Amino acid sequence: MINNAQAVVIGAGALGSSVAFHLAKAGWRQVALVDRHELASQTSPRAAGLTAQVRATDLMTRLAVMAVKKIVRFEAETGESLTYYQSGSMKIARTPDHEQQLSDEVTRGRRLGIDIDFVSVDEARRKTPFLQTTGIRAITYTPSDLYLEPVQIPAGYARAAARLGATLLPNTTVTAIRMRDGEVQGVITDKGDIRAPVVVDAAGAWIRLVGDFAHARVPVVPTRHQLLVSEPISGVAPTQPIVRIIDSNVYLRPEKGGLMLGGYERDPVQYDMRQLPPGFDIKDLPLDIGVLRRLADAVVEQFPVLRELTVREHRGGLPTMTADGEHMVGPIGSIRGLYLAGGCCVGGLSISPAVGELLAQWIVDGKPPMDLGLMGPDRFKSAYDVEETLRAACRRRYAHHYWAVIKD
Repeated sequence: MINNAQAVVIGAGALGSSVAFHLAKAGWRQVALVDRHELASQTSPRAAGLTAQVRATDLMTRLAVMAVKKIVRFEAETGESLTYYQSGSMKIARTPDHEQQLSDEVTRGRRLGIDIDFVSVDEARRKTPFLQTTGIRAITYTPSDLYLEPVQIPAGYARAAARLGATLLPNTTVTAIRMRDGEVQGVITDKGDIRAPVVVDAAGAWIRLVGDFAHARVPVVPTRHQLLVSEPISGVAPTQPIVRIIDSNVYLRPEKGGLMLGGYERDPVQYDMRQLPPGFDIKDLPLDIGVLRRLADAVVEQFPVLRELTVREHRGGLPTMTADGEHMVGPIGSIRGLYLAGGCCVGGLSISPAVGELLAQWIVDGKPPMDLGLMGPDRFKSAYDVEETLRAACRRRYAHHYWAVIKD
């Protein structure tokens, strides 16, 4: 157990482990990475592991590009192995509005230096032989997008941080944040106190509970997200691209000889972690395969192979949603020394390499390395203090995850 630290990072998922590694890499050797469970054991390893570089804003697009570059260099930077396939990604529009959305994304991506363009239906079928083009209006392709083995990000960052001097504290529960005159003084855990002037709340589904220790407002809602992996299918190759269908909010990619399918249901299950038992583990999360069957049915015209899908794996986690669909990264303005890394909106794992580096620089230098105001934890209006208003907004963002403009 460590008694004094320069920083305590709470939560050893992708975001927390990345912050801890980058702090240690910047020279902060007294960093404690604390998790109430085993390291890298909760939502992060249950993610889909997809990247998408062209995002809804310039900031998120730049961060996603940075993250992909860091994923490609992951082994060189950390000394840890990372399995990834830079197979590219396709996005499919089946409505006029989403065809326009793709046009806007191509314009934004090219302006920011990303190789993205429309492809013909014939070219799309060559890249994805399971695709039938009935009902498709337009398709884009981004060749540098990739997918990866999700657990390797948090586990790799945690191990690399430890080699640089960070202290790893799995199965250690933070029970309070010590405060004095509006400043962080450290944390109290079930195994002892740690004095530190900086605390990073990267507790994933538990991020609000940790924020409560400092009376910090953290307007996010843990929301169940599920995916399945099929038994091997003849013709699936790891070099085939990720595919996203905008209107149905469904994604597919190759996975160990089969297909991974996931998506965003219209009425997702939301959780209040304060209502769950203290020993709750994500592996105990109730799942519903019917949700994924319905999502598959929504795109079966384009992917007839889904009619006879045999499920090999069904998994799910609790990513946190925000009212505007953007991450929450940065300091809590009213509390000196308290930082947030969460509100990942089902995209935290793939962007965690960039978020971890930028937040670590912010902490070390005392100022952000770029304008990150879009993700500021204090950006939300008081309307979201009303729990049902917050939940409704988060539900709406989840249910239209791929839509640039939400229309019911």
